[in-house]
Amino acid sequence: MTQNKEKLKHRLIVDVTMDENMIPEEINWKSSDEQNSSEESAAAALIYFWNKTQNETFNLDLWTKEMSVEEMNKMMFQMIMTIANTYERATSEDQIALAMRDFAEFFGEKTGVIPKTGKFDPDGKG
Repeated sequence: MTQNKEKLKHRLIVDVTMDENMIPEEINWKSSDEQNSSEESAAAALIYFWNKTQNETFNLDLWTKEMSVEEMNKMMFQMIMTIANTYERATSEDQIALAMRDFAEFFGEKTGVIPKTGKFDPDGKG
């Protein structure tokens, strides 16, 4: 005999305060998983959903006026590395994930997020 199990539902609440030109001034978020936590603030949020019916990605990319290029570079570097890790866990495609990490390192070096190794210099010697 099967029992009726109540499905758990979690929410991610994102509040965005915009200026008169619809440019984000504040981004605040809270997860329903953290019962007694306060709202967190963010300088940027990149949210992606896969629409299975339309076979495409819906994205919502937001960043505040105060976010610097250096912060954006660091965020992008970390996101590319995270995407590579997620992709490898989901698909076991370690070679593709390795190539993604290689690009992340290239990006990180070129933007100054990580120290230069010389790996991406024209002669490859540094």
